[in-house]
Amino acid sequence: MKKSRALLGQISDTDIRLLRVFKSVVNCGGMAAAELELNIGTSTVSRHIKDLETRLGLTLCTRGRAGFALTPEGSRVYEETLRLISSMDLFRSGIDDIHGRLGGKVNLAIFDKTATNPEAHIGKALALFHERAPAVSLNVYVSTINAIERGVIDGEFQVGIIPAHRTSSILDYSTLFRETMLLYCGNSHPLYDAADSRLTWESLRSHAFAVLGEHSPNMELSHKHQLQSKATGFDQEAIATLILSGNFLGFLPDHYGDLFERRGQIRAIAPARFRYECRFVSLQRRSPQPARVVQLLSACLAEAHPPQTFNLAAVKA
Repeated sequence: MKKSRALLGQISDTDIRLLRVFKSVVNCGGMAAAELELNIGTSTVSRHIKDLETRLGLTLCTRGRAGFALTPEGSRVYEETLRLISSMDLFRSGIDDIHGRLGGKVNLAIFDKTATNPEAHIGKALALFHERAPAVSLNVYVSTINAIERGVIDGEFQVGIIPAHRTSSILDYSTLFRETMLLYCGNSHPLYDAADSRLTWESLRSHAFAVLGEHSPNMELSHKHQLQSKATGFDQEAIATLILSGNFLGFLPDHYGDLFERRGQIRAIAPARFRYECRFVSLQRRSPQPARVVQLLSACLAEAHPPQTFNLAAVKA
């Protein structure tokens, strides 16, 4: 028997509250995990999700021994929920602009392992921002490159910070700082004791590489030199874990790899040869015009990172 579909009609405050619960459940990966974020019991979370499903006339997720999973309809509702909440936040920011207030909230997303980069002054930028807009709630996320780009385009994040690797006409970009990437192997890898002078890009092709997933400078380099991509990580910690296994070579930021190298767990291979430089950029949507509070955050990031001269060559031979 075909399940009847409810017509949503007007969206009420209750609907918004249920959608926010649903968003938290998806972000946390399940109802039990979401109870801490929402500060309500799992049974209450479950009831809210059931109420939302009844309201929408859709089954949003499956839950049971197999774990939590979105249905195809649930995935679509989640995407629409992000757009709705983002639009509401933009509306609130617009009203604050009209009144000349700096209020509301700003979501900033950063690619991981930037805190140890001596050229990254994001903390200084956030201090400036908090000093100038103390009433604004600032939310900071760490995510993958592509997720940050999508999040800024969809309105989930107002500002993102990622390695520069491509451009979109939808986004504005500002250069912030640079990062040097070196090639590493674990202390049980065959190349750990190899002489750097004998290593070439060609000689590396017989070894398995761990590459950064999705579109990235890391992936572009592996394709350029025809390296064997045998494992994929989606953030720097994942790549480090694969390198530490002793089975894979991989690129890491020098400031991050140094933490493991000082412990004798990994080493940089021929660092003068196997290296490349990344530019990190901030990005935000071009249209609609960002709210004043978003412009302020971008200005603080620019102020904390004076202009530098970058080596635009992706790889130094």
